[in-house]
Amino acid sequence: MSTAMNFGSKSFKPRPPDKGAFPLDHFGECSAFKEQFLECLRQSGSESSACRPRAMAYLQCRMERQLMANEPLEKLGFKDLIDEKSEAKPEEL
Repeated sequence: MSTAMNFGSKSFKPRPPDKGAFPLDHFGECSAFKEQFLECLRQSGSESSACRPRAMAYLQCRMERQLMANEPLEKLGFKDLIDEKSEAKPEEL
């Protein structure tokens, strides 16, 4: 007699995350950016909107070191910060 219980023919099929898996930062390549972001969160009382430039820098670090897939920063929600940077730079003629 089988001791396994069969609760139906449906089985759970795991699926990967929407953005895919990414490696952990085992060598601490972006830990300075992460620490700056976390310090900002502590100082701002966990107000993440005040720390968005640091979050953007952390994600850029991860993308540059292939610790996550390259994505346009606009797609990650930083379009307004990129627009501010481009407006702040004087145009060269």
